[in-house]
Amino acid sequence: MSNEEMFKELSDAVVTCKKDVVTAAVEKAKGEGIPPAEIIEKGLAAGMNEVGVLFERGKLFLPHVMMAAGAMEEGVKLLEADLPKDAVSKKLGVIVNGTVEGDVHDIGKSIVSTMLQSAGFEVHDIGRDVPLQDFIDKIKETDADMVGLSALMTTTLQGQKDVIEMLKEQGMRDGIKVMVGGAPATQAWAEKIGADCYAENASEAVVKAKELLL
Repeated sequence: MSNEEMFKELSDAVVTCKKDVVTAAVEKAKGEGIPPAEIIEKGLAAGMNEVGVLFERGKLFLPHVMMAAGAMEEGVKLLEADLPKDAVSKKLGVIVNGTVEGDVHDIGKSIVSTMLQSAGFEVHDIGRDVPLQDFIDKIKETDADMVGLSALMTTTLQGQKDVIEMLKEQGMRDGIKVMVGGAPATQAWAEKIGADCYAENASEAVVKAKELLL
C-alpha cells in the first residue's frame, strides 16, 4: 500500500467518526513505517478538515464533528510517544475563543474551537454569553496570541467592537490578533471595527489563524 493510499485510509477513518476505525488505521500506518508527524498531518488532520467541509454542507451534524475530533485525539495519543518531544509540546499558537455577552449561541463557536484544536492550536473555549472583560482576563491568563469573538445576533455584534476597544484601552491590542465570526458578521464589519480577520466558517477560521499566527 502506498503512503498516499495510507493517508487516504486515515482520512476516511476520521470521517467515519469511529475511534476503533481510527486507531486501527493509525496502528497500520505505524506498521508501514510512516513517520508519526505525517500520519497526523497528512492523514488525521486531513480527515478532520473533510469533516469540517461536510458539516458546512449539511452532510454531517455537530455530534459527528465532536465524535470525529474525539476519534482523532485517540489516534494522536497512540503516536505521541513516537513524536519528537518538541512536536508534542509545540503548539501553533494560543487562542481564546467565545461567544460574546448576550448571545447564547454555541454550536458554530464550538466547531471552530474543535477545528482549531485539531489543527494544532492550543484553544481556550470560554463558552457563550461571555462578559466582555472575561475575554480580556483570559487573554492575560493564557498569554494568548489570538482571540475569537463569535456573535450570532445583530444585537450582540457590538460586543465584538467593544472587546477591541477594551484591548486598546488596556494597551493590549498590538499583542493580540482578533478574529470575528457569526451569521451577521462580514468582512466589511471586521474592517470597520478594526479586527484582523473575519472567518465565515470553521475551515476558514483555521486557514486565517494560520495565516496570522505562523
